[in-house]
Amino acid sequence: MRKHICLSYLLVLVSFFFASAQEKAPVNFKIESKKVSPTEYDIVFNATIDEGWHVYSITQTADGGPNPTIITVDKSADYDLVGKPKESKPVEEDDKVFEMKVKYFLHKATFTQRIKVKTDKTFKVSGKYEYQTCTDVKCEFPPAKKFSLTIEQAGAAVEKEVKDTVVKADAAIKVAETKTAAVQATPTNTPVESKTKESDTPWWMIFLKGIGFGLAALITPCVFPMIPMNVSFFLKRNKKRSGAIKEALFFMLSIIIIYTALGLLITAVFGETALNAIASSASFNIFFFIMLIIFGISFLGAFEIVLPNSWLNKMDAQSDRGGFLGIFFMATTLSLVSFSCTGIFIGNLIPLVSNSPTGPFFGFLGFGLGFALPFGLFAIVPSWLNSMPKSGGWLNTVKVTLGLLELALALKFASNADLVYDMHILTREVFLTLWIVLFAITGIYLMGWFKLSHDTPAPFITIPRLFFAIFAFAFTVYMIPGLWGAPLKLLSGVIPPSTYAEWKPQTATVVQSSNQNSSALANKMIDGPDGLKVFHNDYESALAYSKEVHKPLMIDFTGHACANCRKMEDNVWVEPEIRNILANDLVIVSLFVDDRKELAKAEQKEVDWSGDKVTLETEGMKWGFMQLSRYKISSQPYYVIVNDDESLLSNSGIGYDTGKDLPVFKTWLTSAIAKYKEKHP
Repeated sequence: MRKHICLSYLLVLVSFFFASAQEKAPVNFKIESKKVSPTEYDIVFNATIDEGWHVYSITQTADGGPNPTIITVDKSADYDLVGKPKESKPVEEDDKVFEMKVKYFLHKATFTQRIKVKTDKTFKVSGKYEYQTCTDVKCEFPPAKKFSLTIEQAGAAVEKEVKDTVVKADAAIKVAETKTAAVQATPTNTPVESKTKESDTPWWMIFLKGIGFGLAALITPCVFPMIPMNVSFFLKRNKKRSGAIKEALFFMLSIIIIYTALGLLITAVFGETALNAIASSASFNIFFFIMLIIFGISFLGAFEIVLPNSWLNKMDAQSDRGGFLGIFFMATTLSLVSFSCTGIFIGNLIPLVSNSPTGPFFGFLGFGLGFALPFGLFAIVPSWLNSMPKSGGWLNTVKVTLGLLELALALKFASNADLVYDMHILTREVFLTLWIVLFAITGIYLMGWFKLSHDTPAPFITIPRLFFAIFAFAFTVYMIPGLWGAPLKLLSGVIPPSTYAEWKPQTATVVQSSNQNSSALANKMIDGPDGLKVFHNDYESALAYSKEVHKPLMIDFTGHACANCRKMEDNVWVEPEIRNILANDLVIVSLFVDDRKELAKAEQKEVDWSGDKVTLETEGMKWGFMQLSRYKISSQPYYVIVNDDESLLSNSGIGYDTGKDLPVFKTWLTSAIAKYKEKHP
């Protein structure tokens, strides 16, 4: 064990030695113009990405996830912007760290902004671009880069290339980086270089989701009684069974066509790149919250949601036509009449399929198939109709239960919007309280302990109903400890995070309490990871406080969108032996290099950032430049420990560690603290 610790510590020192070597920028942009018509040009941003690195899509939502690439072309009297920037096809996959879908590029990426020229003279196109780039062990947040491109109208267009020299760091491979091969052999949640296949969310998965929603829509009062009625209609009006089967299958095909057309309409209205906003935009989350609340109350029996009678009458009149055209209008009439029940499932399906350009097509194709399937199957095998449950009061029980679940789901959409706007209305406790009440009411209702106006008397509780009631009560009991800080891992990513709570358990162990309680500087600290007290983007106060309490200062260069920063905090910082050191022997300041808070005008200044003139406009840029200029590295997470005079105590900084080599991080901490004590006996 001792040899392992010594060897790991030696690797830290060796990594610092190699840090003096310059490392080329991992991402290089080449910007050019391409003439696509006599009056239109494409401004093309070609990004070349080094092996092992990736850059995120322009459609990537930054709410709780990585920062998207931002392409901004300035407006000008010489040209108009045509639409929004477009991009090549990114890799798209679920990321367990961010608990969301992530889109990114490997090796290369192309972003395009089209302009329409309004002059016949030479003109300039200017703007800026910004991006986040990561490997599986670190991230970089370069500052926004400006560009200027001259386009000559006379004769052949002369395209001027503008190279982007992004941040050049002297960073070398630290302890965790020397083990990159081992890390890549054990995949982490952050996309790595080995994932080279560019693919969207699997179409079959979206298709299966759609089928599930379609089948669920069948067991509602608006639809279930229609199944035997429609099948019997085809069987009775055809003397030959083959004719009945043919008409029933066409009826089934018509339903599939109707709902697939709806999916294509959604794609046409919103556009492929805008569909992701349905699942991530705060305004859309509010829209779905309101919509699901209305549907939920409707399912409880307060009112019925029906389409205009004129629509229904016109479709019903058309269904009297003979032949296949009449059957198609019969299917359309069924779709419209059942909207009061199917609308709730369609509303829930849209956010699930909106994160893929082909999602609405396959999702609604699946919905139509699931919804139409019984009409064809029962026509082929009429004897199965006898085994169907009879319509009755149980259908209203299903409808009311779905209404209660819709109210719970609506709160999730409201919570998303609340988190984006940071309003602290639906805090963790409020959200859980509402869910506990809703699921408890669901269990009580399923047990038959109260009834609503549309319910019919039930002489006994069926076995399925009993099991659903047991689940509702068990889920209710599971959530209750969350009101007092229990993690509730089964609901991770669904309920608000623990940091978005009104009440937090006091878990940090702190020494010198008398000094801290009497210090005005101590009041500036906030609750950080696992309840640790940290300074947030306040380096000056943190340094002053470290002098006051006679402790070294650990600088945590981090990012809101840094996945590996969260991994270090959740897997390494929380270990008892590490947490005890962080809580008692150090002062911690977390500096977020991607923070978008604008600096005061007096603080904004132009600096030389790796050979480029850059204006520090945000707090994040300020801390990013501080990290690069002082410590010659620009990736996060990155930790350094400094003395009162801001000199390094840690010999070098340290970055991402998987937690497998916990002694390395502990040795790094204790070594720096020991040096501090030597200088301050």
